[in-house]
Amino acid sequence: MEKESENDQFVSCPVCDRFYEKQNIEKHVNKCIFLNTIPEKSPKRDGSHLEDNTQQKKIKLFSGVLSGTSTQSKDMQTTPTQEKLNQTHILTSQVASPKQTKSSKDTRHIPLAEAMRPNILDDIVGQTESFGVGSMIHSMLVKKIIPNMILWGPPGCGKTSIANVIAKICAEESNLRFVKLSATMSGINDVKEAVKVAKNEARFKRQTVLFMDEIHRFNKLQQDTFLQHVENGTIILIGATTENPSFSLNNALLSRCKVVVLNKLSVDDVWQILERAVLRNNLAIIVDNIDNKLNDEVIGDKWVIERKSIRWLAEICDGDARIALGALELVLNAGSIASTTGNRKFISLEDLKRGIKRSHILYDRHGEEHYNIASAIQKSIRASDDNAALYWTTRALLAGEDPLYIARRLVRTAAEDVGLGDPTALVEAVACLQGCQHIGMPESDVLLAQCAVRLARADKSGEVYRAMKRVQATLSEHKGPLPPVPLHLRNAPTRLMKDLGYGKGYNTRHRDSSGICYLPEGMETVNFFNKDC
Repeated sequence: MEKESENDQFVSCPVCDRFYEKQNIEKHVNKCIFLNTIPEKSPKRDGSHLEDNTQQKKIKLFSGVLSGTSTQSKDMQTTPTQEKLNQTHILTSQVASPKQTKSSKDTRHIPLAEAMRPNILDDIVGQTESFGVGSMIHSMLVKKIIPNMILWGPPGCGKTSIANVIAKICAEESNLRFVKLSATMSGINDVKEAVKVAKNEARFKRQTVLFMDEIHRFNKLQQDTFLQHVENGTIILIGATTENPSFSLNNALLSRCKVVVLNKLSVDDVWQILERAVLRNNLAIIVDNIDNKLNDEVIGDKWVIERKSIRWLAEICDGDARIALGALELVLNAGSIASTTGNRKFISLEDLKRGIKRSHILYDRHGEEHYNIASAIQKSIRASDDNAALYWTTRALLAGEDPLYIARRLVRTAAEDVGLGDPTALVEAVACLQGCQHIGMPESDVLLAQCAVRLARADKSGEVYRAMKRVQATLSEHKGPLPPVPLHLRNAPTRLMKDLGYGKGYNTRHRDSSGICYLPEGMETVNFFNKDC
Protein backbone atom coordinates (compact mmCIF):
# COMPACT_ATOMS: atom_id res chain seq x y z
CA MET A 1 0.00 0.00 0.00
CA GLU A 2 2.88 2.34 0.66
CA LYS A 3 4.28 1.73 -2.86
CA GLU A 4 0.91 2.52 -4.41
CA SER A 5 0.67 5.77 -2.46
CA GLU A 6 4.15 6.75 -3.62
CA ASN A 7 3.29 6.06 -7.28
CA ASP A 8 0.10 8.10 -6.99
CA GLN A 9 2.18 11.15 -6.14
CA PHE A 10 3.75 11.24 -9.63
CA VAL A 11 1.94 12.45 -12.78
CA SER A 12 3.04 12.23 -16.41
CA CYS A 13 3.46 15.51 -18.33
CA PRO A 14 1.30 15.36 -21.51
CA VAL A 15 3.81 17.53 -23.42
CA CYS A 16 7.16 15.81 -22.71
CA ASP A 17 5.85 12.48 -21.22
CA ARG A 18 8.08 12.77 -18.12
CA PHE A 19 6.88 12.10 -14.55
CA TYR A 20 6.76 14.82 -11.91
CA GLU A 21 5.28 15.21 -8.46
CA LYS A 22 1.65 16.28 -8.34
CA GLN A 23 2.38 19.50 -6.49
CA ASN A 24 4.94 20.51 -9.16
CA ILE A 25 3.18 19.28 -12.30
CA GLU A 26 1.25 22.48 -13.03
CA LYS A 27 4.36 24.65 -12.76
CA HIS A 28 6.27 22.27 -15.02
CA VAL A 29 3.51 22.09 -17.63
CA ASN A 30 3.34 25.89 -17.89
CA LYS A 31 7.10 25.96 -18.49
CA CYS A 32 6.90 23.06 -20.93
CA ILE A 33 4.10 24.72 -22.90
CA PHE A 34 6.11 27.93 -23.15
CA LEU A 35 9.18 26.13 -24.46
CA ASN A 36 7.18 24.17 -27.04
CA THR A 37 5.41 27.20 -28.46
CA ILE A 38 8.62 29.06 -29.43
CA PRO A 39 8.74 29.02 -33.27
CA GLU A 40 11.68 27.19 -34.79
CA LYS A 41 14.12 29.21 -36.80
CA SER A 42 14.23 28.15 -40.44
CA PRO A 43 15.84 29.66 -43.55
CA LYS A 44 12.49 29.83 -45.33
CA ARG A 45 8.88 30.29 -44.32
CA ASP A 46 6.21 28.53 -46.36
CA GLY A 47 3.25 30.62 -45.22
CA SER A 48 2.21 28.16 -42.47
CA HIS A 49 2.43 30.97 -39.95
CA LEU A 50 -0.67 32.43 -41.60
CA GLU A 51 -2.64 29.26 -40.85
CA ASP A 52 -4.16 28.08 -37.55
CA ASN A 53 -1.74 26.19 -35.35
CA THR A 54 -3.62 23.09 -34.27
CA GLN A 55 -1.04 21.94 -31.77
CA GLN A 56 -1.01 25.28 -29.95
CA LYS A 57 -4.80 25.20 -29.71
CA LYS A 58 -4.64 21.76 -28.11
CA ILE A 59 -1.97 22.91 -25.67
CA LYS A 60 -4.30 25.76 -24.68
CA LEU A 61 -6.97 23.16 -24.14
CA PHE A 62 -4.67 21.37 -21.70
CA SER A 63 -4.05 24.62 -19.84
CA GLY A 64 -7.80 25.02 -19.45
CA VAL A 65 -8.08 21.50 -18.01
CA LEU A 66 -5.38 22.17 -15.43
CA SER A 67 -7.20 25.29 -14.36
CA GLY A 68 -10.36 23.28 -13.77
CA THR A 69 -12.47 24.36 -16.77
CA SER A 70 -13.31 20.84 -17.97
CA THR A 71 -16.48 19.07 -16.93
CA GLN A 72 -16.98 15.47 -15.98
CA SER A 73 -20.06 13.27 -15.78
CA LYS A 74 -21.53 12.82 -12.32
CA ASP A 75 -21.96 9.08 -12.96
CA MET A 76 -18.18 8.50 -13.04
CA GLN A 77 -16.98 7.42 -9.61
CA THR A 78 -13.22 8.12 -9.53
CA THR A 79 -10.75 9.28 -6.97
CA PRO A 80 -9.07 12.69 -7.42
CA THR A 81 -5.80 10.98 -8.41
CA GLN A 82 -7.51 8.73 -10.96
CA GLU A 83 -9.42 11.70 -12.35
CA LYS A 84 -6.15 13.59 -12.85
CA LEU A 85 -4.54 10.62 -14.58
CA ASN A 86 -7.59 10.11 -16.83
CA GLN A 87 -7.48 13.75 -17.89
CA THR A 88 -3.77 13.45 -18.60
CA HIS A 89 -4.33 10.31 -20.71
CA ILE A 90 -7.10 11.94 -22.73
CA LEU A 91 -5.09 15.07 -23.42
CA THR A 92 -2.01 13.09 -24.40
CA SER A 93 -4.05 11.26 -27.04
CA GLN A 94 -5.56 14.54 -28.26
CA VAL A 95 -2.24 16.34 -28.81
CA ALA A 96 -1.33 14.74 -32.14
CA SER A 97 2.07 15.18 -33.63
CA PRO A 98 2.47 17.24 -36.83
CA LYS A 99 3.46 14.09 -38.74
CA GLN A 100 0.23 12.36 -37.76
CA THR A 101 -1.83 15.40 -38.78
CA LYS A 102 -0.09 15.61 -42.15
CA SER A 103 -0.51 11.92 -42.89
CA SER A 104 -4.23 12.13 -42.18
CA LYS A 105 -4.56 14.89 -44.77
CA ASP A 106 -2.70 12.85 -47.38
CA THR A 107 -5.50 10.27 -47.42
CA ARG A 108 -7.75 12.55 -49.42
CA HIS A 109 -8.36 11.80 -53.10
CA ILE A 110 -6.29 13.94 -55.43
CA PRO A 111 -7.90 14.42 -58.89
CA LEU A 112 -5.88 13.14 -61.82
CA ALA A 113 -5.65 16.64 -63.31
CA GLU A 114 -4.02 17.90 -60.11
CA ALA A 115 -1.71 14.91 -59.75
CA MET A 116 -0.42 15.36 -63.32
CA ARG A 117 0.74 18.94 -62.92
CA PRO A 118 4.32 19.31 -64.21
CA ASN A 119 7.17 19.87 -61.77
CA ILE A 120 9.91 20.88 -64.23
CA LEU A 121 10.03 23.00 -67.36
CA ASP A 122 10.55 20.02 -69.65
CA ASP A 123 7.24 18.51 -68.49
CA ILE A 124 5.20 21.45 -69.81
CA VAL A 125 3.24 20.29 -72.87
CA GLY A 126 2.37 22.88 -75.53
CA GLN A 127 2.93 26.65 -75.30
CA THR A 128 6.28 26.24 -77.06
CA GLU A 129 6.27 29.86 -78.25
CA SER A 130 6.15 31.22 -74.71
CA PHE A 131 7.79 28.51 -72.58
CA GLY A 132 9.49 26.21 -75.06
CA VAL A 133 13.25 25.72 -75.35
CA GLY A 134 14.81 28.85 -76.82
CA SER A 135 12.09 31.23 -75.67
CA MET A 136 13.00 34.21 -73.53
CA ILE A 137 10.95 33.15 -70.49
CA HIS A 138 12.32 29.59 -70.64
CA SER A 139 15.88 30.95 -70.56
CA MET A 140 15.05 33.20 -67.61
CA LEU A 141 13.45 30.38 -65.62
CA VAL A 142 16.43 28.11 -66.27
CA LYS A 143 18.59 30.82 -64.71
CA LYS A 144 16.13 31.04 -61.74
CA ILE A 145 15.06 34.53 -62.83
CA ILE A 146 11.30 35.05 -62.48
CA PRO A 147 9.74 38.12 -64.14
CA ASN A 148 6.47 39.86 -63.33
CA MET A 149 3.95 38.45 -65.78
CA ILE A 150 0.27 37.95 -66.51
CA LEU A 151 -0.65 34.51 -67.90
CA TRP A 152 -3.65 34.97 -70.21
CA GLY A 153 -5.33 31.99 -71.77
CA PRO A 154 -8.45 29.81 -71.87
CA PRO A 155 -9.24 27.28 -69.11
CA GLY A 156 -7.11 24.15 -69.09
CA CYS A 157 -4.25 25.56 -71.18
CA GLY A 158 -1.64 25.28 -68.40
CA LYS A 159 -1.61 28.56 -66.45
CA THR A 160 -1.71 26.94 -63.01
CA SER A 161 0.68 24.20 -64.17
CA ILE A 162 3.24 26.82 -65.16
CA ALA A 163 2.81 28.40 -61.72
CA ASN A 164 3.42 24.98 -60.19
CA VAL A 165 6.73 24.70 -62.06
CA ILE A 166 7.73 28.15 -60.79
CA ALA A 167 6.80 27.07 -57.25
CA LYS A 168 9.18 24.11 -57.55
CA ILE A 169 11.94 26.45 -58.75
CA CYS A 170 11.35 28.65 -55.69
CA ALA A 171 11.49 25.61 -53.40
CA GLU A 172 14.95 24.76 -54.72
CA GLU A 173 16.31 28.25 -54.09
CA SER A 174 16.92 29.55 -50.58
CA ASN A 175 16.43 33.17 -51.68
CA LEU A 176 12.99 32.62 -53.26
CA ARG A 177 9.63 32.08 -51.60
CA PHE A 178 6.36 31.18 -53.37
CA VAL A 179 2.90 32.23 -52.17
CA LYS A 180 -0.28 31.13 -53.94
CA LEU A 181 -3.57 33.02 -53.62
CA SER A 182 -6.81 33.01 -55.58
CA ALA A 183 -9.02 36.03 -56.11
CA THR A 184 -12.05 33.78 -55.75
CA MET A 185 -11.13 32.93 -52.14
CA SER A 186 -8.90 35.80 -51.01
CA GLY A 187 -9.46 39.48 -50.48
CA ILE A 188 -7.39 42.62 -50.17
CA ASN A 189 -6.60 41.87 -46.52
CA ASP A 190 -5.01 38.58 -47.55
CA VAL A 191 -2.89 40.39 -50.12
CA LYS A 192 -1.82 42.99 -47.56
CA GLU A 193 -0.88 40.24 -45.11
CA ALA A 194 1.18 38.47 -47.79
CA VAL A 195 2.93 41.75 -48.65
CA LYS A 196 3.63 42.39 -44.96
CA VAL A 197 5.34 39.01 -44.67
CA ALA A 198 7.17 39.63 -47.96
CA LYS A 199 8.64 42.84 -46.56
CA ASN A 200 9.89 40.96 -43.53
CA GLU A 201 11.38 38.24 -45.75
CA ALA A 202 13.13 40.90 -47.84
CA ARG A 203 15.20 41.84 -44.79
CA PHE A 204 16.76 38.38 -45.01
CA LYS A 205 17.27 38.77 -48.78
CA ARG A 206 14.44 36.39 -49.68
CA GLN A 207 12.30 37.41 -52.64
CA THR A 208 8.57 36.60 -52.56
CA VAL A 209 6.81 35.35 -55.69
CA LEU A 210 3.06 35.94 -55.38
CA PHE A 211 0.83 33.92 -57.70
CA MET A 212 -2.67 35.37 -57.93
CA ASP A 213 -5.07 33.05 -59.72
CA GLU A 214 -8.17 34.55 -61.40
CA ILE A 215 -6.71 38.02 -60.92
CA HIS A 216 -9.39 39.55 -63.15
CA ARG A 217 -11.92 39.01 -60.34
CA PHE A 218 -10.28 41.91 -58.48
CA ASN A 219 -11.72 45.21 -59.65
CA LYS A 220 -9.32 47.85 -60.91
CA LEU A 221 -9.32 49.70 -57.59
CA GLN A 222 -8.31 46.51 -55.79
CA GLN A 223 -5.63 45.83 -58.40
CA ASP A 224 -3.97 49.11 -57.40
CA THR A 225 -2.87 47.31 -54.21
CA PHE A 226 -0.19 45.47 -56.20
CA LEU A 227 1.27 48.53 -57.97
CA GLN A 228 3.63 49.93 -55.35
CA HIS A 229 4.90 46.54 -54.22
CA VAL A 230 5.55 45.35 -57.77
CA GLU A 231 7.23 48.68 -58.54
CA ASN A 232 9.66 48.56 -55.60
CA GLY A 233 10.31 44.83 -55.91
CA THR A 234 8.70 43.72 -52.66
CA ILE A 235 6.89 40.98 -54.59
CA ILE A 236 7.16 39.36 -58.00
CA LEU A 237 3.60 39.15 -59.29
CA ILE A 238 2.37 36.30 -61.48
CA GLY A 239 -1.29 36.67 -62.38
CA ALA A 240 -3.49 34.17 -64.19
CA THR A 241 -6.63 35.20 -66.05
CA THR A 242 -9.04 33.90 -68.65
CA GLU A 243 -10.27 37.42 -69.50
CA ASN A 244 -8.65 39.85 -71.91
CA PRO A 245 -6.18 41.87 -69.77
CA SER A 246 -6.78 44.96 -71.91
CA PHE A 247 -10.30 45.15 -70.50
CA SER A 248 -10.12 43.39 -67.13
CA LEU A 249 -6.78 44.60 -65.71
CA ASN A 250 -5.45 47.98 -64.71
CA ASN A 251 -3.29 49.64 -67.38
CA ALA A 252 -0.77 50.70 -64.75
CA LEU A 253 -0.44 47.07 -63.65
CA LEU A 254 -0.10 45.85 -67.23
CA SER A 255 2.77 48.29 -67.80
CA ARG A 256 4.70 46.62 -64.97
CA CYS A 257 4.08 43.03 -66.08
CA LYS A 258 4.74 41.04 -69.22
CA VAL A 259 1.54 39.65 -70.72
CA VAL A 260 2.09 36.04 -71.82
CA VAL A 261 -0.59 34.82 -74.22
CA LEU A 262 -1.32 31.09 -73.89
CA ASN A 263 -3.32 29.33 -76.60
CA LYS A 264 -5.62 26.34 -76.52
CA LEU A 265 -3.78 23.06 -76.41
CA SER A 266 -3.81 21.17 -79.69
CA VAL A 267 -5.28 17.68 -80.01
CA ASP A 268 -1.76 16.21 -80.11
CA ASP A 269 -0.81 18.08 -76.93
CA VAL A 270 -3.84 16.81 -75.01
CA TRP A 271 -3.28 13.32 -76.43
CA GLN A 272 0.29 13.38 -75.10
CA ILE A 273 -0.92 14.51 -71.66
CA LEU A 274 -3.52 11.72 -71.50
CA GLU A 275 -1.09 8.96 -72.49
CA ARG A 276 1.47 10.28 -70.02
CA ALA A 277 -1.16 10.18 -67.26
CA VAL A 278 -2.06 6.57 -68.07
CA LEU A 279 1.55 5.35 -68.23
CA ARG A 280 2.97 7.27 -65.25
CA ASN A 281 0.14 6.26 -62.93
CA ASN A 282 -0.08 2.72 -64.31
CA LEU A 283 -3.82 3.20 -64.83
CA ALA A 284 -4.29 0.94 -67.86
CA ILE A 285 -2.65 -0.87 -70.76
CA ILE A 286 -2.82 1.10 -74.02
CA VAL A 287 -3.20 -0.99 -77.16
CA ASP A 288 -3.69 -0.14 -80.81
CA ASN A 289 -6.51 -2.66 -81.19
CA ILE A 290 -8.42 -4.65 -78.60
CA ASP A 291 -8.66 -7.60 -80.99
CA ASN A 292 -4.89 -8.11 -80.87
CA LYS A 293 -3.55 -10.98 -78.76
CA LEU A 294 -2.53 -9.81 -75.30
CA ASN A 295 -0.42 -11.39 -72.57
CA ASP A 296 -2.62 -12.10 -69.56
CA GLU A 297 0.39 -12.04 -67.21
CA VAL A 298 1.30 -8.52 -68.29
CA ILE A 299 -2.27 -7.24 -68.14
CA GLY A 300 -3.36 -8.81 -64.85
CA ASP A 301 -6.36 -6.94 -63.45
CA LYS A 302 -5.62 -3.65 -65.27
CA TRP A 303 -7.90 -1.89 -67.71
CA VAL A 304 -7.18 -2.22 -71.41
CA ILE A 305 -7.96 0.88 -73.47
CA GLU A 306 -7.52 1.55 -77.17
CA ARG A 307 -5.22 4.33 -78.33
CA LYS A 308 -7.93 5.70 -80.62
CA SER A 309 -10.18 6.04 -77.56
CA ILE A 310 -7.64 8.33 -75.91
CA ARG A 311 -7.34 10.23 -79.18
CA TRP A 312 -11.11 10.71 -79.24
CA LEU A 313 -11.04 12.09 -75.69
CA ALA A 314 -8.38 14.58 -76.77
CA GLU A 315 -10.53 15.67 -79.71
CA ILE A 316 -13.74 16.41 -77.79
CA CYS A 317 -12.29 18.43 -74.89
CA ASP A 318 -11.84 21.63 -76.94
CA GLY A 319 -8.19 22.06 -75.94
CA ASP A 320 -8.90 21.87 -72.20
CA ALA A 321 -6.47 19.40 -70.57
CA ARG A 322 -8.33 19.52 -67.26
CA ILE A 323 -11.57 18.40 -68.95
CA ALA A 324 -9.71 15.61 -70.78
CA LEU A 325 -8.01 14.27 -67.64
CA GLY A 326 -11.26 14.47 -65.71
CA ALA A 327 -13.05 12.48 -68.44
CA LEU A 328 -10.27 9.88 -68.48
CA GLU A 329 -10.47 9.50 -64.70
CA LEU A 330 -14.24 9.15 -64.94
CA VAL A 331 -13.90 6.43 -67.58
CA LEU A 332 -11.43 4.39 -65.54
CA ASN A 333 -13.53 4.69 -62.38
CA ALA A 334 -16.85 3.84 -64.04
CA GLY A 335 -16.98 0.14 -64.84
CA SER A 336 -20.53 0.37 -66.18
CA ILE A 337 -19.44 1.65 -69.60
CA ALA A 338 -16.73 -0.96 -70.13
CA SER A 339 -16.92 -4.34 -71.83
CA THR A 340 -15.74 -7.42 -69.96
CA THR A 341 -14.45 -10.56 -71.64
CA GLY A 342 -13.35 -13.28 -69.25
CA ASN A 343 -11.12 -11.65 -66.65
CA ARG A 344 -10.20 -8.71 -68.90
CA LYS A 345 -11.72 -5.25 -68.68
CA PHE A 346 -11.80 -3.45 -72.01
CA ILE A 347 -12.70 0.14 -72.85
CA SER A 348 -13.35 0.42 -76.56
CA LEU A 349 -14.11 3.56 -78.52
CA GLU A 350 -17.76 2.54 -78.83
CA ASP A 351 -18.02 2.04 -75.06
CA LEU A 352 -16.51 5.46 -74.55
CA LYS A 353 -18.88 7.22 -76.94
CA ARG A 354 -21.87 5.67 -75.19
CA GLY A 355 -20.72 6.88 -71.80
CA ILE A 356 -19.31 10.31 -72.65
CA LYS A 357 -20.69 12.86 -75.06
CA ARG A 358 -19.22 16.18 -76.14
CA SER A 359 -20.63 18.68 -73.70
CA HIS A 360 -17.82 21.23 -73.47
CA ILE A 361 -17.43 24.14 -75.86
CA LEU A 362 -15.30 27.07 -74.79
CA TYR A 363 -17.59 30.08 -74.75
CA ASP A 364 -18.32 32.95 -72.41
CA ARG A 365 -21.46 34.96 -73.02
CA HIS A 366 -20.01 38.09 -71.44
CA GLY A 367 -16.33 37.73 -72.30
CA GLU A 368 -14.07 38.06 -75.29
CA GLU A 369 -15.21 34.87 -77.01
CA HIS A 370 -18.73 36.30 -77.10
CA TYR A 371 -17.56 39.20 -79.25
CA ASN A 372 -15.16 37.08 -81.29
CA ILE A 373 -17.96 34.81 -82.50
CA ALA A 374 -20.25 37.76 -83.30
CA SER A 375 -17.45 39.35 -85.30
CA ALA A 376 -16.87 36.10 -87.19
CA ILE A 377 -20.57 35.90 -88.15
CA GLN A 378 -20.65 39.43 -89.56
CA LYS A 379 -17.35 39.15 -91.42
CA SER A 380 -18.42 35.84 -93.00
CA ILE A 381 -21.66 37.46 -94.22
CA ARG A 382 -19.74 40.48 -95.51
CA ALA A 383 -17.52 38.15 -97.56
CA SER A 384 -20.62 36.28 -98.90
CA ASP A 385 -19.37 33.03 -97.34
CA ASP A 386 -22.68 31.35 -96.54
CA ASN A 387 -20.93 28.19 -95.31
CA ALA A 388 -18.87 30.06 -92.68
CA ALA A 389 -21.83 32.23 -91.67
CA LEU A 390 -23.89 29.10 -90.97
CA TYR A 391 -21.03 27.52 -88.99
CA TRP A 392 -20.42 30.48 -86.67
CA THR A 393 -24.14 31.08 -86.09
CA THR A 394 -24.76 27.43 -85.20
CA ARG A 395 -21.67 27.31 -82.98
CA ALA A 396 -22.81 30.34 -81.02
CA LEU A 397 -26.27 28.85 -80.48
CA LEU A 398 -24.88 25.45 -79.46
CA ALA A 399 -22.62 27.15 -76.90
CA GLY A 400 -25.62 28.87 -75.29
CA GLU A 401 -25.56 32.33 -76.85
CA ASP A 402 -28.71 34.43 -76.53
CA PRO A 403 -30.61 34.05 -79.85
CA LEU A 404 -31.89 37.61 -79.61
CA TYR A 405 -28.31 38.89 -79.51
CA ILE A 406 -27.51 37.05 -82.74
CA ALA A 407 -30.74 38.30 -84.33
CA ARG A 408 -29.87 41.91 -83.45
CA ARG A 409 -26.43 41.49 -85.00
CA LEU A 410 -28.03 40.12 -88.18
CA VAL A 411 -30.33 43.17 -88.37
CA ARG A 412 -27.29 45.41 -88.08
CA THR A 413 -25.45 43.42 -90.74
CA ALA A 414 -28.45 43.64 -93.10
CA ALA A 415 -28.24 47.45 -92.98
CA GLU A 416 -24.46 47.88 -92.74
CA ASP A 417 -23.15 45.31 -95.23
CA VAL A 418 -26.09 44.36 -97.47
CA GLY A 419 -27.68 47.80 -97.47
CA LEU A 420 -29.11 48.99 -100.77
CA GLY A 421 -27.66 46.00 -102.58
CA ASP A 422 -30.78 44.11 -101.48
CA PRO A 423 -33.14 46.34 -99.46
CA THR A 424 -35.52 43.43 -98.69
CA ALA A 425 -32.77 41.76 -96.61
CA LEU A 426 -33.32 44.27 -93.81
CA VAL A 427 -37.04 43.47 -93.77
CA GLU A 428 -36.29 39.75 -93.47
CA ALA A 429 -33.72 40.32 -90.71
CA VAL A 430 -36.26 42.31 -88.67
CA ALA A 431 -38.81 39.55 -89.25
CA CYS A 432 -36.23 37.02 -87.97
CA LEU A 433 -35.75 39.10 -84.80
CA GLN A 434 -39.50 39.23 -84.19
CA GLY A 435 -39.80 35.49 -84.83
CA CYS A 436 -37.09 34.76 -82.24
CA GLN A 437 -38.91 36.95 -79.72
CA HIS A 438 -42.13 35.01 -80.24
CA ILE A 439 -40.99 31.37 -80.34
CA GLY A 440 -37.66 31.39 -78.46
CA MET A 441 -35.17 28.51 -78.35
CA PRO A 442 -34.73 25.85 -79.57
CA GLU A 443 -37.25 26.53 -82.35
CA SER A 444 -35.66 29.83 -83.39
CA ASP A 445 -32.35 28.21 -84.37
CA VAL A 446 -33.49 27.56 -87.94
CA LEU A 447 -34.71 31.18 -88.24
CA LEU A 448 -31.27 32.49 -87.39
CA ALA A 449 -29.52 29.98 -89.62
CA GLN A 450 -31.74 30.88 -92.58
CA CYS A 451 -31.30 34.61 -92.02
CA ALA A 452 -27.50 34.30 -91.79
CA VAL A 453 -27.33 32.32 -95.05
CA ARG A 454 -29.80 34.72 -96.72
CA LEU A 455 -27.66 37.74 -95.84
CA ALA A 456 -24.48 35.99 -96.95
CA ARG A 457 -25.95 35.23 -100.39
CA ALA A 458 -27.45 38.72 -100.88
CA ASP A 459 -25.87 41.42 -103.03
CA LYS A 460 -23.75 43.72 -100.91
CA SER A 461 -23.61 47.49 -100.82
CA GLY A 462 -21.90 49.39 -98.04
CA GLU A 463 -22.48 52.72 -99.74
CA VAL A 464 -24.86 54.09 -97.11
CA TYR A 465 -22.71 52.94 -94.20
CA ARG A 466 -19.54 54.49 -95.62
CA ALA A 467 -21.33 57.76 -96.39
CA MET A 468 -22.69 57.86 -92.84
CA LYS A 469 -19.18 57.43 -91.43
CA ARG A 470 -17.97 60.37 -93.57
CA VAL A 471 -20.74 62.57 -92.19
CA GLN A 472 -19.82 61.57 -88.64
CA ALA A 473 -16.16 62.37 -89.29
CA THR A 474 -17.09 65.77 -90.75
CA LEU A 475 -19.18 66.67 -87.73
CA SER A 476 -16.58 65.54 -85.19
CA GLU A 477 -13.72 67.34 -86.95
CA HIS A 478 -15.56 70.61 -87.56
CA LYS A 479 -13.89 73.61 -85.96
CA GLY A 480 -16.03 76.18 -84.25
CA PRO A 481 -19.84 76.15 -84.03
CA LEU A 482 -21.75 74.01 -86.50
CA PRO A 483 -23.37 75.97 -89.36
CA PRO A 484 -27.05 76.87 -88.81
CA VAL A 485 -29.93 75.45 -90.82
CA PRO A 486 -30.56 77.69 -93.88
CA LEU A 487 -33.61 79.98 -93.54
CA HIS A 488 -35.37 78.54 -96.59
CA LEU A 489 -35.34 75.06 -94.96
CA ARG A 490 -37.01 76.24 -91.74
CA ASN A 491 -40.73 76.08 -91.08
CA ALA A 492 -42.62 79.36 -90.58
CA PRO A 493 -45.73 78.65 -88.47
CA THR A 494 -45.98 82.28 -87.19
CA ARG A 495 -46.01 85.71 -88.85
CA LEU A 496 -42.84 86.72 -87.00
CA MET A 497 -40.99 83.77 -88.46
CA LYS A 498 -42.21 84.65 -91.94
CA ASP A 499 -41.06 88.24 -91.48
CA LEU A 500 -37.63 86.92 -90.46
CA GLY A 501 -37.37 85.02 -93.75
CA TYR A 502 -38.14 81.49 -92.51
CA GLY A 503 -39.16 79.28 -95.44
CA LYS A 504 -38.62 82.04 -98.03
CA GLY A 505 -38.07 80.69 -101.53
CA TYR A 506 -38.73 77.04 -100.64
CA ASN A 507 -40.39 74.81 -103.29
CA THR A 508 -41.04 71.07 -103.66
CA ARG A 509 -39.33 70.54 -107.00
CA HIS A 510 -36.33 68.23 -107.54
CA ARG A 511 -33.04 69.61 -106.37
CA ASP A 512 -31.76 69.92 -109.95
CA SER A 513 -34.59 72.26 -110.92
CA SER A 514 -35.53 73.87 -107.58
CA GLY A 515 -32.50 76.12 -107.39
CA ILE A 516 -32.18 75.44 -103.65
CA CYS A 517 -29.21 74.04 -101.74
CA TYR A 518 -30.17 71.66 -98.99
CA LEU A 519 -26.82 71.72 -97.16
CA PRO A 520 -25.57 74.43 -94.79
CA GLU A 521 -23.84 77.46 -96.23
CA GLY A 522 -20.27 76.67 -97.25
CA MET A 523 -20.97 73.00 -97.93
CA GLU A 524 -22.70 73.38 -101.27
CA THR A 525 -20.14 71.26 -103.14
CA VAL A 526 -19.71 68.51 -100.52
CA ASN A 527 -20.83 64.98 -101.58
CA PHE A 528 -20.55 62.35 -98.85
CA PHE A 529 -21.14 59.51 -101.34
CA ASN A 530 -17.97 60.52 -103.12
CA LYS A 531 -14.94 58.54 -101.86
CA ASP A 532 -12.76 61.64 -102.14
CA CYS A 533 -15.00 63.56 -99.72
